[in-house]
Amino acid sequence: MRILVIGAGAVGGYFGGRLLQAGRDVTFLVRARRAAQLAEHGLVIRSRYGDFHRDNPPTVQANALNSPYDLVLLSCKAYDLDGAIESFAPAVGPHTAILPLLNGMRHLDVLDARFGADAVLGGLCMIASTLGENGEILHLNDNHSVLFGERNGASSTPIATIAAEMVGAGFESAASDAIVQRMWEKWVFIATGAGITSLLRGSVGDIEAAGGAPLAAALLAECAAIATKAGFPPSAASLERSVRMFTEPGSPLTASMYRDIERGGRTEGEHVLGDLLRRGALENKTDSVLRMAYTHVATYEVRRAKLASTGS
Repeated sequence: MRILVIGAGAVGGYFGGRLLQAGRDVTFLVRARRAAQLAEHGLVIRSRYGDFHRDNPPTVQANALNSPYDLVLLSCKAYDLDGAIESFAPAVGPHTAILPLLNGMRHLDVLDARFGADAVLGGLCMIASTLGENGEILHLNDNHSVLFGERNGASSTPIATIAAEMVGAGFESAASDAIVQRMWEKWVFIATGAGITSLLRGSVGDIEAAGGAPLAAALLAECAAIATKAGFPPSAASLERSVRMFTEPGSPLTASMYRDIERGGRTEGEHVLGDLLRRGALENKTDSVLRMAYTHVATYEVRRAKLASTGS
């Protein structure tokens, strides 16, 4: 199976690197800057599950794509989706499966419109990772899993083939016949964590110590209500786990969106919080914690764009 991994960042680089380590036929679609970084330092993974280093990993740039791949593993940031689609479109043939690992749901609509729903699988990953100073991938927690499936819950040859490729690849993986349900549950979880830590600018433990645990619980309830309205009520087990994680005294947990804000980077606020807000028709609800969290992040993005335009 020929696998094209879009990007070699903290997520794509990790899972693509593990597949490469296991001997799979992996190529990374990267921009010129990342290609040069990989050529100089190699693809490096630092993880409690074992480090990996591959000099000169297989890479390709968009203008050199000239034949279809069997699988496109898409793990870009939501705000890079349109550009990513244009870059990998030449690699999509009539039998190519596209496996997106983005958060939320909007990306499915965009990919369906471009490539057709039959080509686009459901998928999610669980991992906390970031890039180091020289582009090395730093795995930050114990999670490193990929879940995937046909969005209608059916079994298929592509799913069986992908499952076989991922077995023994150094991370947890599984096919699911309820992948859309699992994607909604993750969206509720991610939106709650991103929303509360970004809005209140602290870790879960900091927020709990300041008396903010009820706000976290209220945000979780709002997000879960939107998922339920869409026909995908989160399971009791997923909600219990989320309540426990987002109200735990002393927890150092923060969301990547909060960390993006702290470093002055771009966020996925529109995709993770804004899209959920609109699906819940909460744009004009003044007591919505989700609306407050989204507006906080959106205001940050407005200011960040102004500073970027003035070179400050």
